[in-house]
Amino acid sequence: MTEQDRTKVQRGQARERIVAAATNLFGRQGYEATTTRQIVEAAQVTKGALYHWFSSKEELLTSIYRELLAEQTQRLEAITAADGPADVRLSRAVTDLFAHMDDHAEPLTVWARSMHLVAGEHAAAVRAERRRYQHLFQDLVEEGQKAGVFRADVAASVITNTFLSSVVQIHRWFHADGPLTRRELGTQMVSLFLDGVRVA
Repeated sequence: MTEQDRTKVQRGQARERIVAAATNLFGRQGYEATTTRQIVEAAQVTKGALYHWFSSKEELLTSIYRELLAEQTQRLEAITAADGPADVRLSRAVTDLFAHMDDHAEPLTVWARSMHLVAGEHAAAVRAERRRYQHLFQDLVEEGQKAGVFRADVAASVITNTFLSSVVQIHRWFHADGPLTRRELGTQMVSLFLDGVRVA
């Protein structure tokens, strides 16, 4: 490995430590109560390293979510582009969404609790990327309606927004030490959602 490659690896590891430390601190004590100094100390990096990757604490929070949202969107794109009936692909999409949420529960919960604190260009970027995910999801619902497998008496936009809004609110009432695991919760919500949109 060349010195240049070694430097890239070290920088990448530093970024990973920053993201992990920030996620942990935001989750434990809240976004507003966490300082960049605390993040730097927890990640064992210099303040210069943090600002090499992120211009502000707000950008750091937003970046954590945007990377996960981009991953979710790529997975949804692959599912919607695959062969098969629309109802089968929608089932895969919502099941995969909950699986992804379970795999990244901590950072997604941090974002859900803190997103109202993000404004300006960072908020605009998130809204644009969320619209991309929403449009892909809604297009799949509309495809199912045209194929006659989903009920058409409710607009695809209403179906899409109702479901995705309920997903965003999970952090408000779900408790990890409750009677259901996140995977079990996902299974029940998938069943409830699909039974509600399929033609009887």
